[in-house]
Amino acid sequence: MTPETKNMIAAMSLSLAILIGWQIYFVEPELEAEKAAFEAQQQAQQDGSIPQPKAGSSNGTVSASSANQSLEAVRDTGTRLDIIAPLITGSISTLGARIDDLILTTYYQTQEPDSEPIRLFTRFDSQQPYFAEFGWVNAAGQTLSLPNSQTVWQAQNASLTPESPLVLRHDNGEGLVFERRIEINDDYLMTITQSVTSNLDIEASLNPYGLIRRKGTPATAGLYILHEGPLGVFDETLNEQNYDDLQDAGTDGIVIDTEDKGGWIGITDKYWLAALMPSQDQHVSYSMRALGAMRDTYQTDLLGDTQILRPGQTISWQTNMFAGAKQVTLLDKYSQDLKIANFDLAIDFGWFYFLTKPFFYAVNWLNSLLGNFGLAIIAFTILVRLVLFPLANKSYKSMARMRDLAPKVKKMREDIGDDKTRLNQEMMTLYKREKVNPAAGCLPILLQIPVFFALYKVLYVSIEMRHAPFYGWIQDLSAIDPTSIFNLFGLLPYSVDFMPQFLSIGIWPILMGISMAVQMRLNPPPPDPIQAKIFQWMPVFFTFLLAGFPAGLVIYWTWNNTLSIAQQWWITKTIKKQSQQS
Repeated sequence: MTPETKNMIAAMSLSLAILIGWQIYFVEPELEAEKAAFEAQQQAQQDGSIPQPKAGSSNGTVSASSANQSLEAVRDTGTRLDIIAPLITGSISTLGARIDDLILTTYYQTQEPDSEPIRLFTRFDSQQPYFAEFGWVNAAGQTLSLPNSQTVWQAQNASLTPESPLVLRHDNGEGLVFERRIEINDDYLMTITQSVTSNLDIEASLNPYGLIRRKGTPATAGLYILHEGPLGVFDETLNEQNYDDLQDAGTDGIVIDTEDKGGWIGITDKYWLAALMPSQDQHVSYSMRALGAMRDTYQTDLLGDTQILRPGQTISWQTNMFAGAKQVTLLDKYSQDLKIANFDLAIDFGWFYFLTKPFFYAVNWLNSLLGNFGLAIIAFTILVRLVLFPLANKSYKSMARMRDLAPKVKKMREDIGDDKTRLNQEMMTLYKREKVNPAAGCLPILLQIPVFFALYKVLYVSIEMRHAPFYGWIQDLSAIDPTSIFNLFGLLPYSVDFMPQFLSIGIWPILMGISMAVQMRLNPPPPDPIQAKIFQWMPVFFTFLLAGFPAGLVIYWTWNNTLSIAQQWWITKTIKKQSQQS
């Protein structure tokens, strides 16, 4: 053997020894650490955020001891079972039996022909899962083997339809048999019935739970007039929490211990809602929380009282889940049928609830008669004007007389000069003598303000108004007028989407500004020249302001101004004629 060969063998042996040593002392420990981390992650995925009863308590209160554990998605290795309903399609995986794939088939992202339908729930193995989960947890002190997110359930049928409930079954091999029956109706309502049968020789104690979880902070309107995020009604009182509220609440989240039975909890978007409604004769505890290291996973959950499971017996627990569009009539129906308190508050009707909801039903009824929400708004405006007609008549008569007194006020101002105290005294004496109230013209405007805001709410939050067309270029009454003065309302071949909304003034805001200017010319001029200048610019200001409001609201305001002009013109003409005759 030559020296060169010996050197080569020695080098190869040394290299091999180094590789083996590196594998033993560095690579394998690292792999073991990664494996342990992965297993810990899976366990966290299974159990990390499931509500737990407090130690030493038989009632369901929520412990968030593991709220900071990882919530990364895992690969779906189960069989997908179809959901087929008139308003919903989707699927359920036999792995974990989560309801995590729901599409609202009658609503679309935009009005474009190729627009995608609205996806409410997203699969748990996606980047941003959004799903509902149900199950059982051990009461304090017990360690029974229970189904979790990695449990593969056995399905007795292949799909869920209104005519065919989906039945899932799991035998833990230790004396407990679990069954989950999922039913769906034609209108976004699912009923989940969980049952456990015991073949044990000992008594068991379990707590039922349900949760809704979404990963990622969704984009919201960011307006104070609309709530988006976790909410619920507990003890018949609405409780709303923003996503920021949950992030600031810490690992324990927000726990609600109710005194009364029933209630509901969920997560709402502007038009869509996912909510859990337990049997209203049951006492449950609720919680809302942000999960994960990034605090970007949000969960609302409920935990039922402890159920005692004796040998040979079966216990059951039923929860309803609404997952769909927030139709006012539908929420009211479920509130009545299921005896759920204030379920309609999932729609943010705001401070003027006592006006907003009746206004919605009035406009919706008019739409059923006229076949168009735009015409319904116009008809509703006429009804409002009829209700306010006597008061407006009195006000406009006073304003007409004020207009007749304008020359006398002008001469009085010229005679008195800069003595404002004397001027005000003389003017008040004149108004008193002529029996004129200078503030009477403000009353109709003040009464219109709550009407305006209530109707704004109807247009903004009611899904019935979403994508509701009018005529011509208005194809969505809940959106702004799509035309713009800066491209001659579409005649010039370029887009103005880059401009701020308040500058992109459409045709209807301009018509509203013109109607407001005409109406103000019929009013008596303010005695103060500065006020008069301000009033001259108000139509311009409101034109820019309302350019960013829903087109339906601008149509309402324009039509209201038009009716006011007609009423005011008629009253002014009548008073002038009576004055000439006398």
